[in-house]
Amino acid sequence: MVYAVVRAGGRQEKVEVGTVVVLDRIKADKDGNIELAAVLLVDGDKITHDAKSLANVTVTGEVVGDLRGPKIVIQKFKNKTGYKKRQGHRQELTRVKITSIK
Repeated sequence: MVYAVVRAGGRQEKVEVGTVVVLDRIKADKDGNIELAAVLLVDGDKITHDAKSLANVTVTGEVVGDLRGPKIVIQKFKNKTGYKKRQGHRQELTRVKITSIK
């Protein structure tokens, strides 16, 4: 069983070949592929976590599609002043299918 922990969008995700993950919006190359930086690699009983060895590891994926996350409502209120503010936000996301871990 081979899996890797990759850094993407300020977070870390555990991925295997064939896994579909949702990440913050990432720009793909012209073929629709991306490369992710590995933080940890587990290959059976062998665990790789040092930077020199991980420099040779490539985790590639293909962009399945772009989407937007759920709407988050931000409300601010100050008592006795009449101040109210309402704001919404939807995060830009990318769905990625992991194709290889080498």
